[in-house]
Amino acid sequence: MSAERLVLWRHGRTSYNHDNRWQGQLDVPLDDVGRSQAVAAAPSILELGPDRVVSSDLSRASETAATLGLPVDLDAGLREVFAGEWQGLLRAEIVARWPAEFAAWRRGDDVRPGGGESRSETAERAAAAVRRFVGEMAGGTLVVVGHGASLRGAMTLLLGLPASSWTTFEVLGNARWAELRRRGDHWTVRAYNTGRADLEAAPAGRVDSRSPRTTGAAGL
Repeated sequence: MSAERLVLWRHGRTSYNHDNRWQGQLDVPLDDVGRSQAVAAAPSILELGPDRVVSSDLSRASETAATLGLPVDLDAGLREVFAGEWQGLLRAEIVARWPAEFAAWRRGDDVRPGGGESRSETAERAAAAVRRFVGEMAGGTLVVVGHGASLRGAMTLLLGLPASSWTTFEVLGNARWAELRRRGDHWTVRAYNTGRADLEAAPAGRVDSRSPRTTGAAGL
Protein backbone atom coordinates (compact mmCIF):
# COMPACT_ATOMS: atom_id res chain seq x y z
CA MET A 1 0.00 0.00 0.00
CA SER A 2 1.33 3.39 -0.94
CA ALA A 3 0.35 6.66 -2.56
CA GLU A 4 1.51 7.00 -6.15
CA ARG A 5 1.68 10.79 -6.24
CA LEU A 6 2.72 13.17 -3.47
CA VAL A 7 2.01 16.91 -3.50
CA LEU A 8 3.88 19.04 -0.93
CA TRP A 9 2.07 22.39 -0.64
CA ARG A 10 3.41 25.28 1.41
CA HIS A 11 1.00 27.56 3.26
CA GLY A 12 0.09 31.06 2.08
CA ARG A 13 1.70 34.22 3.40
CA THR A 14 1.45 35.41 7.00
CA SER A 15 2.14 38.79 8.57
CA TYR A 16 5.37 37.32 9.97
CA ASN A 17 6.49 36.37 6.45
CA HIS A 18 5.72 39.91 5.32
CA ASP A 19 7.50 41.54 8.27
CA ASN A 20 10.63 39.37 8.00
CA ARG A 21 9.92 37.80 11.38
CA TRP A 22 10.83 34.23 12.27
CA GLN A 23 7.68 32.28 13.15
CA GLY A 24 8.82 28.66 13.46
CA GLN A 25 6.17 26.81 15.46
CA LEU A 26 4.34 29.93 16.61
CA ASP A 27 0.73 29.65 15.46
CA VAL A 28 0.55 32.62 13.11
CA PRO A 29 -2.53 32.73 10.83
CA LEU A 30 -2.60 33.66 7.17
CA ASP A 31 -2.84 37.35 6.34
CA ASP A 32 -5.17 38.66 3.63
CA VAL A 33 -2.57 38.09 0.93
CA GLY A 34 -1.96 34.56 2.19
CA ARG A 35 -5.66 33.73 2.08
CA SER A 36 -5.87 35.04 -1.48
CA GLN A 37 -2.82 32.99 -2.45
CA ALA A 38 -4.32 29.80 -1.02
CA VAL A 39 -7.70 30.35 -2.66
CA ALA A 40 -6.05 31.06 -6.01
CA ALA A 41 -3.83 27.96 -5.81
CA ALA A 42 -6.55 25.57 -4.65
CA PRO A 43 -8.07 24.87 -8.12
CA SER A 44 -4.67 23.76 -9.42
CA ILE A 45 -4.21 21.43 -6.46
CA LEU A 46 -7.71 20.02 -6.99
CA GLU A 47 -6.88 19.34 -10.65
CA LEU A 48 -4.26 16.88 -9.39
CA GLY A 49 -7.09 14.78 -7.95
CA PRO A 50 -6.31 14.56 -4.22
CA ASP A 51 -7.44 11.29 -2.63
CA ARG A 52 -6.36 12.43 0.83
CA VAL A 53 -5.29 15.76 2.33
CA VAL A 54 -3.15 16.05 5.44
CA SER A 55 -1.79 19.19 7.07
CA SER A 56 0.35 20.58 9.82
CA ASP A 57 -1.87 21.49 12.75
CA LEU A 58 -0.58 25.08 12.74
CA SER A 59 -3.32 27.41 11.51
CA ARG A 60 -1.45 28.89 8.54
CA ALA A 61 -1.20 25.40 7.06
CA SER A 62 -4.65 24.15 8.06
CA GLU A 63 -6.27 27.35 6.72
CA THR A 64 -4.49 26.77 3.42
CA ALA A 65 -5.61 23.14 3.32
CA ALA A 66 -9.22 24.13 4.07
CA THR A 67 -9.45 26.07 0.80
CA LEU A 68 -9.64 22.72 -1.02
CA GLY A 69 -13.03 22.02 0.53
CA LEU A 70 -12.02 18.43 1.34
CA PRO A 71 -11.60 16.56 4.64
CA VAL A 72 -8.22 17.34 6.21
CA ASP A 73 -6.25 15.27 8.72
CA LEU A 74 -4.02 17.34 11.03
CA ASP A 75 -0.66 16.12 12.30
CA ALA A 76 1.80 17.93 14.58
CA GLY A 77 4.64 15.97 12.98
CA LEU A 78 4.31 18.22 9.93
CA ARG A 79 4.97 21.42 11.89
CA GLU A 80 7.71 23.85 10.94
CA VAL A 81 11.17 23.71 12.50
CA PHE A 82 11.13 24.75 16.16
CA ALA A 83 13.43 27.76 16.46
CA GLY A 84 13.49 28.27 20.23
CA GLU A 85 14.42 31.78 21.32
CA TRP A 86 14.48 33.04 17.74
CA GLN A 87 10.76 32.58 17.24
CA GLY A 88 8.89 35.86 16.96
CA LEU A 89 12.04 37.92 16.39
CA LEU A 90 13.00 40.04 13.42
CA ARG A 91 16.08 39.07 11.45
CA ALA A 92 17.93 42.15 12.68
CA GLU A 93 17.22 41.17 16.29
CA ILE A 94 18.54 37.65 15.73
CA VAL A 95 21.69 38.90 14.01
CA ALA A 96 22.34 41.37 16.83
CA ARG A 97 21.97 38.81 19.61
CA TRP A 98 23.31 35.63 17.99
CA PRO A 99 25.62 36.68 15.14
CA ALA A 100 27.76 33.52 15.08
CA GLU A 101 24.81 31.16 15.40
CA PHE A 102 22.87 32.94 12.69
CA ALA A 103 25.90 32.91 10.38
CA ALA A 104 26.19 29.14 10.92
CA TRP A 105 22.53 28.67 10.02
CA ARG A 106 22.95 30.78 6.90
CA ARG A 107 25.93 28.64 5.87
CA GLY A 108 23.69 25.60 6.01
CA ASP A 109 25.27 24.08 9.13
CA ASP A 110 23.10 21.58 10.99
CA VAL A 111 22.73 23.79 14.05
CA ARG A 112 19.78 24.36 16.40
CA PRO A 113 18.36 27.84 15.69
CA GLY A 114 17.55 29.53 18.97
CA GLY A 115 18.30 26.27 20.77
CA GLY A 116 15.47 24.52 18.91
CA GLU A 117 15.56 21.81 16.22
CA SER A 118 18.29 21.22 13.69
CA ARG A 119 17.60 20.80 9.99
CA SER A 120 18.20 17.06 10.18
CA GLU A 121 15.86 16.62 13.15
CA THR A 122 13.13 18.59 11.40
CA ALA A 123 13.55 16.58 8.20
CA GLU A 124 13.36 13.24 10.04
CA ARG A 125 10.25 14.27 11.96
CA ALA A 126 8.36 15.54 8.92
CA ALA A 127 9.46 12.69 6.66
CA ALA A 128 8.25 10.16 9.22
CA ALA A 129 4.81 11.78 9.22
CA VAL A 130 4.63 11.84 5.41
CA ARG A 131 5.75 8.20 5.13
CA ARG A 132 3.06 7.16 7.60
CA PHE A 133 0.31 8.79 5.56
CA VAL A 134 1.75 7.51 2.28
CA GLY A 135 1.76 3.97 3.65
CA GLU A 136 -1.91 4.17 4.59
CA MET A 137 -2.97 4.69 0.97
CA ALA A 138 -3.58 2.18 -1.80
CA GLY A 139 -2.43 4.31 -4.72
CA GLY A 140 -3.77 7.75 -5.54
CA THR A 141 -2.61 11.25 -4.67
CA LEU A 142 -1.68 12.51 -1.22
CA VAL A 143 -1.58 16.27 -0.63
CA VAL A 144 0.55 17.38 2.33
CA VAL A 145 0.14 21.00 3.41
CA GLY A 146 2.92 22.39 5.54
CA HIS A 147 5.88 24.69 5.84
CA GLY A 148 8.95 25.65 3.87
CA ALA A 149 11.67 24.10 6.00
CA SER A 150 9.94 20.94 7.12
CA LEU A 151 8.54 20.14 3.66
CA ARG A 152 11.84 20.67 1.92
CA GLY A 153 13.69 18.62 4.54
CA ALA A 154 11.16 15.80 4.29
CA MET A 155 11.37 15.83 0.51
CA THR A 156 15.14 15.35 0.48
CA LEU A 157 14.84 12.28 2.68
CA LEU A 158 11.94 10.86 0.65
CA LEU A 159 14.14 11.20 -2.44
CA GLY A 160 16.89 9.23 -0.71
CA LEU A 161 19.13 12.27 -0.26
CA PRO A 162 20.87 13.32 2.96
CA ALA A 163 19.18 16.11 4.92
CA SER A 164 22.25 18.28 4.31
CA SER A 165 21.39 18.40 0.60
CA TRP A 166 18.15 20.32 1.01
CA THR A 167 19.83 23.62 0.17
CA THR A 168 20.16 22.17 -3.36
CA PHE A 169 16.47 22.94 -3.77
CA GLU A 170 15.13 26.46 -4.06
CA VAL A 171 12.87 27.64 -1.26
CA LEU A 172 9.19 26.86 -1.84
CA GLY A 173 7.33 30.15 -2.18
CA ASN A 174 4.13 30.82 -0.27
CA ALA A 175 1.23 28.71 -1.63
CA ARG A 176 3.59 26.93 -4.03
CA TRP A 177 4.07 23.19 -4.23
CA ALA A 178 6.23 20.28 -5.30
CA GLU A 179 4.92 17.16 -7.05
CA LEU A 180 6.60 13.78 -6.59
CA ARG A 181 5.74 10.57 -8.43
CA ARG A 182 6.50 7.04 -7.30
CA ARG A 183 8.68 5.03 -9.70
CA GLY A 184 9.00 1.51 -8.35
CA ASP A 185 10.47 1.75 -4.88
CA HIS A 186 11.56 5.38 -5.09
CA TRP A 187 10.21 8.91 -5.61
CA THR A 188 11.04 11.26 -8.47
CA VAL A 189 10.43 15.00 -8.76
CA ARG A 190 7.91 15.85 -11.48
CA ALA A 191 7.50 19.55 -10.62
CA TYR A 192 8.93 21.93 -8.05
CA ASN A 193 7.97 25.40 -6.82
CA THR A 194 4.84 25.35 -8.97
CA GLY A 195 2.48 28.30 -8.59
CA ARG A 196 1.73 31.80 -9.77
CA ALA A 197 4.55 34.27 -9.29
CA ASP A 198 2.10 37.15 -9.60
CA LEU A 199 0.51 36.09 -6.30
CA GLU A 200 3.72 36.50 -4.33
CA ALA A 201 3.79 39.68 -2.28
CA ALA A 202 6.73 39.39 0.07
CA PRO A 203 9.51 41.96 0.54
CA ALA A 204 12.91 41.17 -0.87
CA GLY A 205 15.73 40.60 1.59
CA ARG A 206 13.71 38.89 4.31
CA VAL A 207 15.30 36.15 6.40
CA ASP A 208 15.29 32.83 4.63
CA SER A 209 15.62 30.50 7.58
CA ARG A 210 15.94 27.36 5.51
CA SER A 211 18.76 28.24 3.16
CA PRO A 212 22.18 29.92 3.25
CA ARG A 213 20.79 32.45 0.81
CA THR A 214 18.45 35.36 1.33
CA THR A 215 15.76 35.39 -1.34
CA GLY A 216 12.63 37.32 -2.16
CA ALA A 217 10.26 34.43 -1.36
CA ALA A 218 8.40 34.46 1.93
CA GLY A 219 10.18 32.93 4.91
CA LEU A 220 9.20 30.88 7.90
